[in-house]
Amino acid sequence: MVLPASGTPRPPGPPLIAPTEEEWRAMTPAERERLLVRILDALSDPKSAMAEGRPHHKAKGRAIDMLTLHFGSTGRVIYMAEELAVLYPGEDVFVPDILAVLDVPQPEDDPRMAWVVADEGRGLSLVLEVLHQGDRNKDLVANVERYARLGIPEYFVYDRLRQQVHGHRLPGPDATRYQRIVPQMGRHASAVLGLDLAVAGNRLQFFQGMAELFGSADLIGRLKGMMESLESRAEQAQAQAEQAQAQAEQAMAGLREALLAALAMRRIPCPDEARARLLACQDPATLQRWLLRAMSADSLEQILAE
Repeated sequence: MVLPASGTPRPPGPPLIAPTEEEWRAMTPAERERLLVRILDALSDPKSAMAEGRPHHKAKGRAIDMLTLHFGSTGRVIYMAEELAVLYPGEDVFVPDILAVLDVPQPEDDPRMAWVVADEGRGLSLVLEVLHQGDRNKDLVANVERYARLGIPEYFVYDRLRQQVHGHRLPGPDATRYQRIVPQMGRHASAVLGLDLAVAGNRLQFFQGMAELFGSADLIGRLKGMMESLESRAEQAQAQAEQAQAQAEQAMAGLREALLAALAMRRIPCPDEARARLLACQDPATLQRWLLRAMSADSLEQILAE
C-alpha cells in the first residue's frame, strides 16, 4: 500500500487500500501505529470538511449524541463512533459519519485510532451517513453497493438537504446486495439499533416505539423549562404566602384596635405594660379571646388571664 508522506495532503488518485490480513499480522505494533497515523493524515482534508458545512456537522453530532445517551441509559452493549477510519483487509479505507458495532462495549476513553477489522475480528453492523452538500452519488449509489459487498447489515442515509431518510438492509447473512427498507408511516426501522429513523421537524429523529429519543440539548432544554416552572411556582407560592401574611397582620391589627376600643368604651384602665403586651401579641386566637372577655369582664386582669 502506497501512502503520501506524513503531513502531506492526499493528492488526487486511487483510494487508500488497507493492508491484507496477512500483511497486517506481519506488522509489529509500532509499524501498525505508524501506518494508522499516515492513513489518518492522508485522509485529513480540511477543505472537504468545510464544504459540508455546519448543517452536516450539527446533524451528525446530534444523531450520535441521541444514540449514545439512549444506549448508555438502556445498558445495551453497542459500540458507536463518529468519523472513525475503517479498514477492511485489502479494501479501500473509508470514514463513515457514524458507525455502530453490536456487542462491543463503548469505552469512556476510546483508544482506537481506527476500526481495523483484522484486529477487531468483526466488521461494522451499521453505517449512517449524513448527506448535505456532499457527493450524492457516493452516498446514494456507490456506498449502497460497497457496504453491501462488505457485508454491513444496515446502511442509512439522512439526506438533510432534501429532508429524506434512505434505508438499506441485507436480506440474509450471505447476501451481497441491499434491499430498500420500506418506511412505515414515514419511519424506517433499524433492526440493528432497535429504533426507527424518521424526519421530524426538519431534522433526523429516532423513535423507540412511540417514544422519541432526546439529545443532550433537548434534555437540558426540558430541565431548564422544568426549573423555570418550579421557580415560577415557588415565586407564586411566596407571593401568596406574603399576601396571606399581610392579611393576617391586618386582621391582628384590627383585633388589637378593637380590643383597645372595647377597654376604652368600658373604661377599663390599660397601663403601658399591659398595652405593650397587647400590641406585641402575634396569636390571633389569643386576641380574639381577649376581645370577647373585654365585652363582659370587670378588670384587665380578668381579660388577660391565662
